Amino acid sequence: MFGYQGGESSETVARKRGYMAEARERWPFLTRFDVTTIHNEQQLATMVRDRLGLPKDQADAEVHRWTQGKHF
Repeated sequence: MFGYQGGESSETVARKRGYMAEARERWPFLTRFDVTTIHNEQQLATMVRDRLGLPKDQADAEVHRWTQGKHF
């Protein structure tokens, strides 16, 4: 999700870095390691759910709202 695939354009890398910073600002408990190991929206939602103690549907909805319009 936030990780680098290799061979990506500088614009893509900059966009992903921006998303990574936004996610860490939105959810301050996320470490740099956390965001580099998250590969998809569901993994992010699971981490948000586990760390905040939210119900699954609430965490899924929160993460989905945040990811709308973003191109990972």
